[in-house]
Amino acid sequence: MKAWSLIAILLISLACTKKDSARENSLNWALSSALSTIDPALCYDTVSSKVVYQVYETLYEYEYLVRPYQLKPLLAEDMPLVTDEGKTYKIKIKDGIYFHDSTHFGGKRRKLKAQDFINQIKRVAYVPTQSTGWWMFDNKVIGLNEFREKAKTLEDFFKLDVPGLQAPDDQTLIIKLKEPYPQLQYVLAMAFSTPMPEEVIKGTKNELDASNTMIGTGPYQLVERNHGLNIKLKKFKNYHTQTYPANGDRISYEKKLLTDRGKELPFIDRINFHIIKEDQTRWLKFMNKEIDAIVLRKDQIPIAIGPSGQLKEEFQGQGIELQVAPTLTYWWLAFNMKHPIIGKNLKLRQAIAHAVNIDEYIQKFTHNISLKANSIYPPGVFGYSPSNILPYDYNPAKAKKLLAEAGYPEGKGLPEFNYDVRGSSTVSRQMGEYIQKELESIGIKLKLNINTFPGFLNKARTGQLEIWQGGWQMDYPDPENVIQLFITKNHSPGPNSTFYSNKEVDKLYQELFSVKNEAEVKEITSKVQKIVNKDLPWVMQFYTRNYILHHTYVKNFRQSDLINNNFKYLRISTKN
Repeated sequence: MKAWSLIAILLISLACTKKDSARENSLNWALSSALSTIDPALCYDTVSSKVVYQVYETLYEYEYLVRPYQLKPLLAEDMPLVTDEGKTYKIKIKDGIYFHDSTHFGGKRRKLKAQDFINQIKRVAYVPTQSTGWWMFDNKVIGLNEFREKAKTLEDFFKLDVPGLQAPDDQTLIIKLKEPYPQLQYVLAMAFSTPMPEEVIKGTKNELDASNTMIGTGPYQLVERNHGLNIKLKKFKNYHTQTYPANGDRISYEKKLLTDRGKELPFIDRINFHIIKEDQTRWLKFMNKEIDAIVLRKDQIPIAIGPSGQLKEEFQGQGIELQVAPTLTYWWLAFNMKHPIIGKNLKLRQAIAHAVNIDEYIQKFTHNISLKANSIYPPGVFGYSPSNILPYDYNPAKAKKLLAEAGYPEGKGLPEFNYDVRGSSTVSRQMGEYIQKELESIGIKLKLNINTFPGFLNKARTGQLEIWQGGWQMDYPDPENVIQLFITKNHSPGPNSTFYSNKEVDKLYQELFSVKNEAEVKEITSKVQKIVNKDLPWVMQFYTRNYILHHTYVKNFRQSDLINNNFKYLRISTKN
């Protein structure tokens, strides 16, 4: 801590003597790991999303300055016309929207059309793509599962039609569902539903692989990608007309975030993403104005934040602003339920649940910023209740008793289990070491496996994990997005990386799509929580709250878990 403090003091003193020259109209943003993908059909992590959503666009997006979250049209003319008792969606596509210039288009400008959305949904369904978003369409769209079974080649991909995906003309998309699926509107705001031109699909080296090219309709287009180092984007000169929000909620008025109302987007000319894995390096670069914003980590919080929870005066004087942002991100200890020992022995999992001091874990690794989890649902999602109590707490004596009842007194007879760490940073390793120490205290030995974040995700998608820290950033503010993490059909490479399976949970999940009122939804969410708490594929840890610093020359900044395409709203003051 002393070393961190000395570094902070040194940087502040240097900043006091430093005069900014005219600043370039560029945003410099740090990524905590290398990208796992730039293919929107595979984009399902926070790091990749930050890049992908600047380049690709969706039919719908969230209002930037409104909470609770509300959807609005982006590439669509209006919200969908829903008929046939919720089973048919008719969507008009905006006219005059063009893709980024590319050799795939033979030197001509390529206009967006409805078929491009069908191409992408088919890519998600096509088995060789290995899309992490398939679960969102599985058994939902008429004929899509049959297409998935039959399409084996690129020729099949284009030859086979999907009856539930229709484009009667270039500006009309029709989606026909087997059953009502009210969450579809949220799915159409995600990268899995971005338009993909036929020319790009046919022109990529590995046919349906879009992991080495980025051609979207978004406000920014790819300029350069240096693997493991940086990604550079520039403003798309032919970007369609979109303007800064004219209205917002109370906070947006209090923070004076509506100064640019009605002005044409985007404001920034270039975005430079820097891959910086170490927390201390990110901090140093932020203080030196080499990056423009930073999410504070454990060791940085007491340096920048005072006892009252406010930014310390010495930082305020250097043109730095604090945002405290509740999130829809939460964390747990996860078990592979297919593992012959961990997954088959409930008493063993219960012993682990009582062996870890979550309060101390939160203090050590979030500086008590995060909120201890008391539910499988995060705050802000229907089904969450602050009065809910989990059926386990920190109790080493009870943990040892349960371990003996599991057949392994003091851990005797247990093999060493693999604990996979989510990243290669110092903090990631320390978090793993803490769990290792806690379980060793009752007789359970863990082998720590340090991974890059992409490597960790690959293990999760291929079912290679045993025990690990699981986490979820809500895709949309609906309890269905939590419950789908537990259903059988979403086993990896879907989002259910624990391979948990319970027929009653599967049944309750399906009932969500036909409920008539909130009381029925509440009953389902309550039943699912009781079953999951009993089966224990997860041991809940905490809900994330972020302390974010940004330089005051970054204007219009508002943090959000759900809004990944926010850079188009930002403005860089070149004179500050």
